[in-house]
Amino acid sequence: MTAARVGIGGPVGSGKTALIEAMLGELARQGIDTAVITNDLVTDEDAERLRRGGQLPPDRVRAVQAGACPHTVIREDPTLNMAAADRLEADYPGLDLILLESGGDNLASTFSPDLVDFWMFVIDVAGGDDIPRKKGPGILQSNLLVINKVDLAPYVGVDFPVMLQEAERVRGGAPVLPTVCRTGQGVADVVAHLRREVLFK
Repeated sequence: MTAARVGIGGPVGSGKTALIEAMLGELARQGIDTAVITNDLVTDEDAERLRRGGQLPPDRVRAVQAGACPHTVIREDPTLNMAAADRLEADYPGLDLILLESGGDNLASTFSPDLVDFWMFVIDVAGGDDIPRKKGPGILQSNLLVINKVDLAPYVGVDFPVMLQEAERVRGGAPVLPTVCRTGQGVADVVAHLRREVLFK
């Protein structure tokens, strides 16, 4: 049986790496064997951050350098990421889950269905409460929308209940989950959703 491949996309600073860090602890507690592939433009910064976190053996965190355009390696030509995922499965045959983090990008970022079985998109309240109304492909087409940093809403002038309601409306009822990845709030709900929709469907 092959590992489920789950993409995590979203704008720079929205909390993609923080979400993965928080998820790794929860996944480990639930006995889900996990590895990670990160995508940065020309560095391995996100991979190194996850390795330093110590929640996975360093070799289970692989890095792909996307070059000039983060879209390319997750959508137009995902072969580098596909090869990296294949190598992880060959090296660790018992893997249940591979998380693929995109390079930070805009609301148009999407994942190729050839690369992932499921993908989530991360936005944050500090980016503005008008983000759901902009209706980018990441917001409309992702299997799960995560709204992060909800604890900051009072400090950035965001009415979070209204933002959440608008996100649910533009997505036509598709799932939206709020999180505070820094503290772990809401992360168990994200993992539970993945278990239900991807891992043990």
